[in-house]
Amino acid sequence: MSALLEKRKAVQSSSAPVVLEARRRPSRRTVLLLAAVAIWILGFLLLNGTATLALPASELTDLHRSLNQFNAWVAANRADNPVFLYFFTPLRTAVDAVANLFTTTFAATPTGLRLPEIGWLGTVGLLTWIALAVGNVRVALLTAVVFVFFGFQGLFVEATYTFALVLTSVLLTLLVGIPLGVLSGIYGRVAGVITPVLDFMQTLPTFVYLAPLALVFLIGPASAVIATVIYAAPPVIRLTAHGIRRIPENTREASDSLGTTGLQRLLTLQLPMARRTIVMGINQGTMAALSMVTIAALIAAPGLGQTVVRALQSLDVGTAVNAGLSIVLLAIVLDRVTTAASRRAEPGAAAKRRMGRKTRAGLLGIALAVVLVMVQLSRTMLWAAAFPQDLNVGPAIVQAVNTASHWLQSNVSLFTVSLREGVTGTILNPFQSLLTETPFFILVAVVAIVAYALGGWKLAAVTTACLGVIIYLGLWSDAMVTLAGTLVATAVVMVLGIVFGVAMGRSSRVDQLMRPLLDAGQTMPSFVYLVPFLGLFGATRFTAIIAGIIYAAPVAIKITADGIAAISPTVVESAIASGSTPWQVITKVQLPMARQSLALAANQGLIYVLAMVVVGALVGAGGLGYDVVAGFVQSSIFGKGLAAGLAIVFLGIMMDRMTQAAAAAPARRIPVSKSTA
Repeated sequence: MSALLEKRKAVQSSSAPVVLEARRRPSRRTVLLLAAVAIWILGFLLLNGTATLALPASELTDLHRSLNQFNAWVAANRADNPVFLYFFTPLRTAVDAVANLFTTTFAATPTGLRLPEIGWLGTVGLLTWIALAVGNVRVALLTAVVFVFFGFQGLFVEATYTFALVLTSVLLTLLVGIPLGVLSGIYGRVAGVITPVLDFMQTLPTFVYLAPLALVFLIGPASAVIATVIYAAPPVIRLTAHGIRRIPENTREASDSLGTTGLQRLLTLQLPMARRTIVMGINQGTMAALSMVTIAALIAAPGLGQTVVRALQSLDVGTAVNAGLSIVLLAIVLDRVTTAASRRAEPGAAAKRRMGRKTRAGLLGIALAVVLVMVQLSRTMLWAAAFPQDLNVGPAIVQAVNTASHWLQSNVSLFTVSLREGVTGTILNPFQSLLTETPFFILVAVVAIVAYALGGWKLAAVTTACLGVIIYLGLWSDAMVTLAGTLVATAVVMVLGIVFGVAMGRSSRVDQLMRPLLDAGQTMPSFVYLVPFLGLFGATRFTAIIAGIIYAAPVAIKITADGIAAISPTVVESAIASGSTPWQVITKVQLPMARQSLALAANQGLIYVLAMVVVGALVGAGGLGYDVVAGFVQSSIFGKGLAAGLAIVFLGIMMDRMTQAAAAAPARRIPVSKSTA
């Protein structure tokens, strides 16, 4: 007991001066943030509605017209310009050739009855055999059931188109990503060059890739695949480099002492030891590829994405749910197969497999023989080549979902409309007006002050430059609309992240219960989140914000939970011993000590929300996302859509840098007893 009392006195005496000093004099950062808020409020009250740089939807700036002219020039000179003739066009042709190889094999040929080369039965058999070869019997059965279910949904061709494009994208991503990851893991200079590029690529919302790539490569599968490779490469490169770097130094030295060359060390030591991490990178790249391929339907990528886009545009909830379910099931299959492959790549798994190697080889041989029979049947029997139409229950699913959607809208509309109108009228509209009606120079000054408080002059200069570019692009008002929705959604995401993250970090049972649900949520492409909320809330910006919240919440919750769980148990025990209640331990000890994790959660939440709010333009979100989507559809405003994509880039860079600066700031010493007693 005496030791405990002495420990408590020591903690109190060490923390008391910090508390007293904090109470006497606020930090410079606090003063600057309060000053920024005061300037903003005064500027809004005194100059409300002036210098807002509003641009009506039908109007274009000189820059937008110049971009339209550039688009026309590219179309007119594509066949003669050497850059297109000798680089872009051959690259597009090569990518199209690879994509066509897989689409004709699994989905449909361009001639005759447009049947796949190996038929639906051969496709199911071959993909099931591949799942068995790289995974296990369980994931093979899952693969077979899911692809047969695509046929029952009436979406087998669409699903296999999507799968073929994902397969093409993943193969090209690995062709680029693994060598770059290996070089980055071995050579520090390469990592120093690649890492900022990867940070930039992962900051950009998926929409941003589409317009410039469609301009260069035209719409179609090639542009979709190239955009997907750009989007999916960063996780593959990062995890490959991480796997190479985490090999112990003494292991590399032991290899060098045996006289191995650099290539021998790479092939016999580094790649085998990093195999599990590389396969994890393939898993993450595959999920990113599926997400991007579905969104690339906006530039005419075939598959499930086109079905979802058409359904969202026509507000056909049943068709959107049916196709969205297929995307979710395909995501689950790809995730389970690549996860099983990563587990088989674990160091201890090889020893466990040796005893059953002959049995497994025999099983695979028998399965391959069955697959060959299925392929042969598909090439001779029509029922095995095209999925039987009399087994198509897709229309029944669509009708059931539409009936349920109409019932919900009729019977739950009082709640959903009240919630939508209440949040829109009391939170979203006032905050959006605060941003759009404040003079632009006041907002630039406020953001610069906040950036200076978080990261100094360099960050203030970067954020001011980003806002200057947005002003130059002529889309300030639309950017503020997008920013308003993003910040409101991120605030809700952080509330969810703190509530559920703290619960997970403090309780292993809660963590075990919630983490599989969060992992499953992160496997679904962003399109899928729009579908159920479209049926509940209709085509409004509120729908996009709710979808963005649900899309971004899992990553924020997991980061917060990891930050809470990483706090030393000794600190928590000291707070409890000093008489703190659980609420005081959370608010006075754990959350302050996990401040950097919270800032990181806000950073990732912002990026996820921004991507989703932009995609939400398909259901009425407005802002920059609407400009981008409209630019895809109408060539007369292509320049405005391209400018909107660039504005999203700089808006994302600004928010990313500011939240990164908040996460990197050193944590203040947290008192344990004086403030919690």
